[in-house]
Amino acid sequence: MKSRRARRARRKRLQTIPPIKFQFLFLALFFLFACARRVPVPSPIQPVPGSRQVGIASWYGKDFHGKPTASGEIYNMYDMTAAHKTLPLGTRVMVTNLENNRSIQVTINDRGPFVKNRIIDLSYAAAKAIGMVGPGTAEVMIEVLKTPPSAAAFLSKSEPGLYTLQVASFINKDNADKLAEKLGTLVENVYIVIYKTGETTYYRVRVGVFDSRKDAIAEGKRLAEYGYNVLIAGYEH
Repeated sequence: MKSRRARRARRKRLQTIPPIKFQFLFLALFFLFACARRVPVPSPIQPVPGSRQVGIASWYGKDFHGKPTASGEIYNMYDMTAAHKTLPLGTRVMVTNLENNRSIQVTINDRGPFVKNRIIDLSYAAAKAIGMVGPGTAEVMIEVLKTPPSAAAFLSKSEPGLYTLQVASFINKDNADKLAEKLGTLVENVYIVIYKTGETTYYRVRVGVFDSRKDAIAEGKRLAEYGYNVLIAGYEH
């Protein structure tokens, strides 16, 4: 009788084990796939204006400052540059932080990043402009704006005659309007430049028109005292 009860109890225990194991297996697979979806698989990008790519961006700074890049230029962490694995050196791209919609234009002058699922390495200044220095990485959208006709054209740079200060660039017009209104209480001649690509419109918040880079730098320092991170750009008529 005792052995019969024991066999019955053993069968009952065996019947309850598989469902429990299945539940743990299901939960483990659920969390595994949930975590995997957080890292987007980079989409391919073509070296033609309008082509886009979405993925994770990182940045590099002082450890590489002053060292040669793949283009032969010396890396300056304060320039608006970036490293990309495949785009031609000299390509101009717009990089938008999809977590805060801030955008910045950079020139590809280096190769990288050499980390899986990362699509672009921004300079320190570019990363700071779109608010990703602290986090270290961010999900971004890259849009090709212009590719160089030749390496010679990339290496020859022309300085515009007039300058302006760009405080931020957004793909959300309301964000641009709010910043422009806030800046208007501190400085004069705040305006928004609309920049359109194939499918996206960017709203650049800018301040002033300056005859020399020196004057632009002086005004930029004044804005920096209010906590704004600005960059000097050529004035667009």
